[in-house]
Amino acid sequence: MSGFDIKAKDDSLFADIKNKHNTMNSSSAEALFQKLSRYADTYKKSKCYWVQVLAKSSFCELWKGEINGKEYSHSRVYKISGDQFYALLSGKENALFQLYKNLPVAVKDYLNSVEKNEFVKENSALNEIKTETKTSKRTILDQITFENYSYYLGFDKL
Repeated sequence: MSGFDIKAKDDSLFADIKNKHNTMNSSSAEALFQKLSRYADTYKKSKCYWVQVLAKSSFCELWKGEINGKEYSHSRVYKISGDQFYALLSGKENALFQLYKNLPVAVKDYLNSVEKNEFVKENSALNEIKTETKTSKRTILDQITFENYSYYLGFDKL
């Protein structure tokens, strides 16, 4: 079978990864559910996931409900947020947060590798974030991340 983004070598896991929860219309959602259900039916020990990288909350739940007027459910087809999927794959509850905490080193290395004059000096979004960091006492990276992921596992501690 093909058409999945991630597959376990032993066929125990299949995942289709979408950037955001709202990147699919109802027809796409229906087709995805049917595809994941086929994997689950073909591979009886598998669990199949619709991964939403930029979800509005942290969750892992059976995917069930009405799509295009039809009721759908399967005992091994799930919806899961990006942080929960990282946790599932790594076995570490806050794996995505741990990855995030290592980003400053990577960002610093990158910034050191580019010439200073490549940056635009004026950026109103950056200025706004810098202002917010003065009250929150967060780094710029932490502030941006907190505003977007405070509901993900571990990120509320930023």
